[in-house]
Amino acid sequence: MKTVFAWHRPLMTVAALMVVFTVVCLIGLAVDHREVTGLDTWTKPLKFSLSILLYSVTWAWLIAHLPRWRRTAHVTGTVIAVALIVEQVLIVGAAAAGTTSHFNVSSGFATTVWAIMAVSITVLYVCTFLTTVLVFFLRLGTPSITFALRAGAVIALVGMGLAYLMTSPTRAQLADFQGIAGAHTVGLADGGPGLPLLGWSTVGGDLRIPHFIGMHALQLLPLFAILLGRLGRRWSVLADDRTRFGLVAVATATYAAVVALVTFQALAGQSIVHPDGVFLVAGWAIAAAAVAAAILVVVTTTRGNAAAAPLRGSRGTRAGRARPAAARSPRTARSAALGDRG
Repeated sequence: MKTVFAWHRPLMTVAALMVVFTVVCLIGLAVDHREVTGLDTWTKPLKFSLSILLYSVTWAWLIAHLPRWRRTAHVTGTVIAVALIVEQVLIVGAAAAGTTSHFNVSSGFATTVWAIMAVSITVLYVCTFLTTVLVFFLRLGTPSITFALRAGAVIALVGMGLAYLMTSPTRAQLADFQGIAGAHTVGLADGGPGLPLLGWSTVGGDLRIPHFIGMHALQLLPLFAILLGRLGRRWSVLADDRTRFGLVAVATATYAAVVALVTFQALAGQSIVHPDGVFLVAGWAIAAAAVAAAILVVVTTTRGNAAAAPLRGSRGTRAGRARPAAARSPRTARSAALGDRG
């Protein structure tokens, strides 16, 4: 446990605090039945606690394994840890007060809280960008896992940046200002029907969806590559890392396409559970292209390996025949010499 905590003490401290916050939020859900924007008051801080926990542990591990620029990454990681703590304390505080934290400019105090959050989010994004650049110096066990990590970090950075689409006031807010400037729902006011726990709108577009999916590419793509590596120990078709690398590349392209699709779908005001028109067609097209590309990768690399096997075998045979007498065992060399004399 001490070794894990030593990855990056500030970020791992944040992770430990998020465990505490998670317990607090669960207790809040059980005893406090107030609602904010149509959700239980403690649902939002609970989601943030879990997300920050995962985020902190992931970056702590990455920073600990950097081959160079680790000191620089440690500094940016520490700034990230501070920004995360500021963010979560304000979110939990707003929940305890029974109000919303994001986009709230209804009073001087609420405006100050939102301004502090905006600054912390921006600092967090800049430091994450710098640390993402440093991740490109990190090489893991196989090229497929290394590529998955780098691609996941880039997509996660894009996903984090998509949050800024929520910060502009909507037309309805400008026409009838009620102290809220910004929204995650497109086409409707925040607080309508949503998916259980997640709260994503089931009747309109929701920008939290691409934000969430994009950010967690940092965990999902490397986990996919690791899973392929484990399966490669049992299934010969995945034993070659070139096959796994190709499949990870397909998964990366598919993931990026899904992030783009749900972003434009949200901006169009369409619910994630009721896709239609161009978004429905695009979704099926992405799925079909992913399956076709995965099959192509497996077939191509399998045939390539089968064609290369006889060549490798013939090279090994020729090398064995051409082995010089000096490389033979003493007994073999002595027998050959006696044979020549006879």
